[in-house]
Amino acid sequence: MIKTLLAILLIAIAAVLVLAARKPAAFRVERSLDIQAASQKIFPLVDDLQQWRSWSPYEDKDPAMQRSFSGPARGVGAAYAWSGNREVGAGRMEITTSVPDRHIVMRLDFLKPFKATNTAEFTFTPDNGGTRVTWAMSGEASLLCRVIGLFIDMDKMIGKDFEAGLKRLKAVAERPTGS
Repeated sequence: MIKTLLAILLIAIAAVLVLAARKPAAFRVERSLDIQAASQKIFPLVDDLQQWRSWSPYEDKDPAMQRSFSGPARGVGAAYAWSGNREVGAGRMEITTSVPDRHIVMRLDFLKPFKATNTAEFTFTPDNGGTRVTWAMSGEASLLCRVIGLFIDMDKMIGKDFEAGLKRLKAVAERPTGS
């Protein structure tokens, strides 16, 4: 009986590993939203990492989150480190590319709940008198991430946060000046 259960368990583990190994070794999560504001108004809200408190969906997940900033106030080299509860974890992000009013690229180093290095991108495209803002994250998917991906849809989980963040960014950017 124990040998049979052990054999079934080993077969199940092997099946999960085979399925995970067949998943792509890279991932990309992307969401976009049209904002009725010029990119010149939206771009600084992303390029200045201290402005993230006004719109980032992760701010509400841990109001006691520890934050530190380093490097220049904005643009290439600006960095933000955080440490918080289980929902936000700990890590650091640094702007590696900043093309005013067009494109921002960041290196994301996650430390908790697991270590990973990913890339985040924000693209600002003129669209119908406003700006289409696209927030994307991409990176390598380790075997562990692919196993987890069999049970949890990372695109939906991260995408939901990106959607919430873009809606908040829209609300801040569309607010009349002086409000």
